[in-house]
Amino acid sequence: MAEAAGRRDALIIGGGHNGLVCAAYLAAAGLKVTVLERREVVGGAAVTEEFHPGFRNSVAAYTVSLLNPKVIRDLDLPGQGLRVVERRAANFLPTADGRYLLTGDARTAPEVARFSARDAARLHEYGERLEVIADVLRDLVLQTPPNVLEGSWRSALPQLVRAAQLGGRLRRLDMNQRRELLALFSMSAGDYLDQFFESDPIKAVYGFDGIVGNFASPYSPGSAYVLLHHVFGEVNGKRGAWGHALGGMGAITQAMARAALARGVEIRLGTPVREVLVEGDRAVGVVTVSGETLRAAAVISNLNPKLLYMDLIAPPALPAQFREHMSHYRCGSGTFRMNVALSELPDFTCLPGKSVADHHTAGIIIAPTLAYMERAYFDARQHGWSRAPIVEVVIPSTLDDSLAPPGQHVASLFCQHVAPTLPNGASWDDHREAVADLMIDTVNAHAPNFKAAVLGRQIMSPLDLERTFGLLGGDIQHGHLSLDQLFCARPMLGYGDYRGPLNGLYMCGAGTHPGGGVTGAPGHNAAREIIGDFRRGRLARVA
Repeated sequence: MAEAAGRRDALIIGGGHNGLVCAAYLAAAGLKVTVLERREVVGGAAVTEEFHPGFRNSVAAYTVSLLNPKVIRDLDLPGQGLRVVERRAANFLPTADGRYLLTGDARTAPEVARFSARDAARLHEYGERLEVIADVLRDLVLQTPPNVLEGSWRSALPQLVRAAQLGGRLRRLDMNQRRELLALFSMSAGDYLDQFFESDPIKAVYGFDGIVGNFASPYSPGSAYVLLHHVFGEVNGKRGAWGHALGGMGAITQAMARAALARGVEIRLGTPVREVLVEGDRAVGVVTVSGETLRAAAVISNLNPKLLYMDLIAPPALPAQFREHMSHYRCGSGTFRMNVALSELPDFTCLPGKSVADHHTAGIIIAPTLAYMERAYFDARQHGWSRAPIVEVVIPSTLDDSLAPPGQHVASLFCQHVAPTLPNGASWDDHREAVADLMIDTVNAHAPNFKAAVLGRQIMSPLDLERTFGLLGGDIQHGHLSLDQLFCARPMLGYGDYRGPLNGLYMCGAGTHPGGGVTGAPGHNAAREIIGDFRRGRLARVA
């Protein structure tokens, strides 16, 4: 194997958004950093590509809210060309009886009142209670979780300090708020929403967030946290809002790449890693698929933790119990992702019109009730995909005319529920086209011109998402957002502080706290820990 000349301070495996964020922070601290990206474009799942002549769209990740404001400021992403615009409406839900619910800001209450005056009156209390807990999460997003360690008091003391700081935050909550926090971390989204509301449409709009990227019923315990995970973001300083990056999600990662390059980061495309190089109890570099050896003081993985530990590190190099536990790390979301090129906008039976209107800029949810979502989950478990699936349609070209030719549009279809692995040994390669037809037919049932308007389509089954982006089982979160895989237990207890079981090995991806979404938070937090280890002499700088 040819050994590349020159040692680096840090090697980052994977040029997704968290890897780029981590690289930019490390380089700003004066470290020599190289990012190795398997594909020919940086960005991981947050990329924009032309999928039909003249039509571009975000391939996997598709909308903006969770991108952390501190990361935006620190990397000066607006200065690097990033612009995010807010939707004109939040969500649009066609109902089973031919009506609709259109939400967003001041319009939500009068819209909900058409279905239930009681529910409209409870919206403010619901929002206030959720916002208190969302504020707790916002405080924790950029914090390193207290790590559960064995060993001496010296090693445990910093973790006890972190735990005390967390306890201080929680003590500021009164008892009712603490009960709310417990409910949101343990209950199902459906049970939580049923406590507040009586009408199906508002429960469906809110409950959809509990099953996004989560192969579960809205009545599965723990899905209330997934709902909460999707509400603590913001757009341009407006909390809870969702928006679009002009130029698609790739505009975010291209801005991040420019920020990293400006700080001296080396980004190498088309450079897949075959193996993490281990000497004794330390990760010392990587071997690429081409046989090149690159060495560094810190080896940082932006991959799904299961990919890192099960595929890139020789089994004898890892503690046996660690590897056994990681083999059971749970991945797989019920996601089927599509992009479609459209000759015209969908004309919804419940709200007619082909000219751009507020509802066309919203997240359009085809799933009228929580019961519908629950049936979709159980049907997918038995059949492989739901015969009545859940589809969210987002049409970014209504806010960004750079994505499609004049008068035409692109739409993202974020589809749930499909099984990550099909039953009876069936392959997604044999069924992806038929399921894509089903997703289009599902939208067409509410907008009868939709199917005829489709000029071209791009399909990403769970298997396609895994092969293309390393999203195991199509898991957009890099692992289930469940209590046993959250906070200091993400990816497992004892390794919740972005450090791996080998000296010099770190993790900076969505498989660490605070989890999935285009946030940049794991990359930010991992960089802080790595910089601290360099400063404390645990890692040796390049001379």
